[in-house]
Amino acid sequence: MIDLPSSALRGSYPPLVTPFRDGAVDYVAFGRLVEHQAREGSHGIVVCGTTGEPSTLTIEERTRLTHVALEAAAGRLPVVAATGGQSHAESLTLAEQAERAGAHALLVVTPYYIKPPQRGLVEYFVDLAQRTSLPLLIYHIPGRAGVSLEVDTMARIVERADNVVGIKHAATDLTFVTQLLCRLGPDFRIFVGLEELSFPMLAIGATGMMNAVGNVAPRRVAALYDAVARGDLAEARRLHFDLFELNQAVFWDTNPIPIKYLMKRIGLLETNEHRLPMVPALAELERRLDALLARCGLT
Repeated sequence: MIDLPSSALRGSYPPLVTPFRDGAVDYVAFGRLVEHQAREGSHGIVVCGTTGEPSTLTIEERTRLTHVALEAAAGRLPVVAATGGQSHAESLTLAEQAERAGAHALLVVTPYYIKPPQRGLVEYFVDLAQRTSLPLLIYHIPGRAGVSLEVDTMARIVERADNVVGIKHAATDLTFVTQLLCRLGPDFRIFVGLEELSFPMLAIGATGMMNAVGNVAPRRVAALYDAVARGDLAEARRLHFDLFELNQAVFWDTNPIPIKYLMKRIGLLETNEHRLPMVPALAELERRLDALLARCGLT
């Protein structure tokens, strides 16, 4: 595994939502979201992660979002481009374009729907990794992709592709995290993908979070990482409970439906527009989220 600077790929890297206006991507609004993350203390950002609704975007839109993020970040935040697609060819195109744009790292989701065997996953990620000079993180989200990575599979990938430096783990299996760290060492970057498991996974040894709630409360989420990093577990535990209901709200409907509504209510988005088959929150969910905002002091 390649050596990374000690501070690289550590901390809170919120996966930003993609704003829409009248069916089109609102790149100006997206640039403002990047600026907001820089002001609020996030350690980096992810472009076109699950929260960014990438499967509703074209390759050209995803690439332009990476360019906008890099321009808006202006060197203040590292930008991770999520470049996994529905095919090897699409993932490769997205990765090549992200690298040319100047992205700092890639996040590639496991191939979804086709349910490949473990040996197919090895060849897929090794091939993609060998075609880029950027650090590559694998996005493990079995609940959405319908495929799970085994620890042995991860080890085989890392053995053959030294720029595969970590994983975003969006599942409840903490044993998997411990096994990866035992097998691949403490420098292997593990990012938390399920919001409510941020504190326990960081306490085990995860190096950061890629949490949708970072769109709504970036300073609190970054503070949780910072507390664990400096060994202040009492403060980290307090922040865990402070964020807990907000973290759960991500799943009151399909992500990012609740997140976009919350962002509209607190003035970060002018509209909580989605592209089909995603749709805005229903009135009942809006009322539930409004009450949550009041309880969390975010109104």
